[in-house]
Amino acid sequence: MLDCKKKDIMFTGIQPTGLLTLGNYCGTMCSWKKIQKYYQCFFCIADLHSLTTIKKDYLKNNFSSDILDMVALYLTCGVNPKNSVIFLQSQVYTHSQLYWILSNFVYFGELSRMTQFKKRLSHNNKKINLSLFSYPILMAADILLYYTNFVSIGLDQKQHIELVKKIALRFNSIYGNIFMIPDILIDTMGCKIMALQDPKKKMSKSDTNINNTIFLLDSIDSIRLKIKNALTDSDNPSQIIFNPQKKPGISNLLSIFSCLTNIDISLLEKEFKFYQYSKFKKKLSDIICDTIFKIQQSYMYFRKNEDYLVGILQSGKNIALDISKKNLKKVFNLLHLM
Repeated sequence: MLDCKKKDIMFTGIQPTGLLTLGNYCGTMCSWKKIQKYYQCFFCIADLHSLTTIKKDYLKNNFSSDILDMVALYLTCGVNPKNSVIFLQSQVYTHSQLYWILSNFVYFGELSRMTQFKKRLSHNNKKINLSLFSYPILMAADILLYYTNFVSIGLDQKQHIELVKKIALRFNSIYGNIFMIPDILIDTMGCKIMALQDPKKKMSKSDTNINNTIFLLDSIDSIRLKIKNALTDSDNPSQIIFNPQKKPGISNLLSIFSCLTNIDISLLEKEFKFYQYSKFKKKLSDIICDTIFKIQQSYMYFRKNEDYLVGILQSGKNIALDISKKNLKKVFNLLHLM
């Protein structure tokens, strides 16, 4: 049963394009089961956000299958559809309506300063679409629509959430305290996993070097090989210590180990102090493979029942629409819209 009146609201969203990674899991997904005990949770499959990177072959891909994959992965990570809301962004039209309203409370310069936008612009300044530029406004609508108290995100989205707060405060300063000012909910254990062979950048599902990334549906043999080839250091003897600036490779592997076992990194440093890198990697591979094997078994169990997954989305749509329409109506009334 929904408990929106008694519990704080937590919102999170993930795009259904591309396979999810170990970085996604360690960043936010591993904490979902736990946080449902403390918050009323809304899990959004952000398919509209996926359109910002649309390509010529986009329609050839089975996008609906990707969406159901995401529902199955939500369930795999312990999301309980009886207590939380799992819904598809494009099926809840209120998101787009609030997006347009909020776009009148954001300045061009603010969007231009978004780090992710500037990074994309530097790579290809002639093919940046408007939706990528205004992405943070739709994100603000997603969050503010449910009077969200907390947003579960990765560290790379922190700047966007700060803009969401600005938008909410700006609207509230004119029309009264209608929107909640959301706080960021970041898991302190392993919240940022880096690329295996280039540990100064984040692990990404879009990385052109597949050996940088462990996907949740990778084969066990593939995972072991990727960890075996992961960058460490040239120390002799090995020094398994956590120092992201001087030893980013082994520090990244320690972060993964800590996240998957809930063991503090300082304790791991003591436990593996006299290990060779190869022996430590073998231990880490065992931990990762055990975790991902369980994820894959659960995923396959849920994924084969498509009617059940579609039913979850339908139920989530109804709940999200019911709540968001009431909240949006308050905004309409303030703006004298019908």
